[in-house]
Amino acid sequence: MEVRAATPDDVSSIFSFIKRKSEFDRKIGAFTGELKVSETKILKTLFSKIPVAYSLFVEHSGKEIGFALYYFRYSSFAGQPILWLDDLYVDESMRSRGAGTALMNYLATIAKNQNCTHLAWNADARNTRGIEFYHRLGAKIIKQEANRCFFNWIPQ
Repeated sequence: MEVRAATPDDVSSIFSFIKRKSEFDRKIGAFTGELKVSETKILKTLFSKIPVAYSLFVEHSGKEIGFALYYFRYSSFAGQPILWLDDLYVDESMRSRGAGTALMNYLATIAKNQNCTHLAWNADARNTRGIEFYHRLGAKIIKQEANRCFFNWIPQ
């Protein structure tokens, strides 16, 4: 498995993974809204002079099989950033083969290099396989609101 940062040439792939992630979320009841993203919006927000978010791909045999979308939050009390994971998705046929772990470890390296206090994200409680995966990494649920589990992870 290889992880790489997305480039402007990857906009259509990012869009495709976002659509797949939204379909997965619909199946478990975590997303019922309208998908409003477009390739134009992705290009403008992820690849502008000052990007507001970043994307990674995990590849197997040269094929993109998963992605992560993240950005940084800032804690004024800590005086340090936090890496916020907005989306993590691996194609169903490639799950449980190390792709998710590869993405998370790459994100942990980014967080360390950016002097982040931790990584944070939320996941739907109905995504039991995802919740189990995050627990195996050592991530902790810091609170739960309805079906939303809020995670913190300080990689070792």
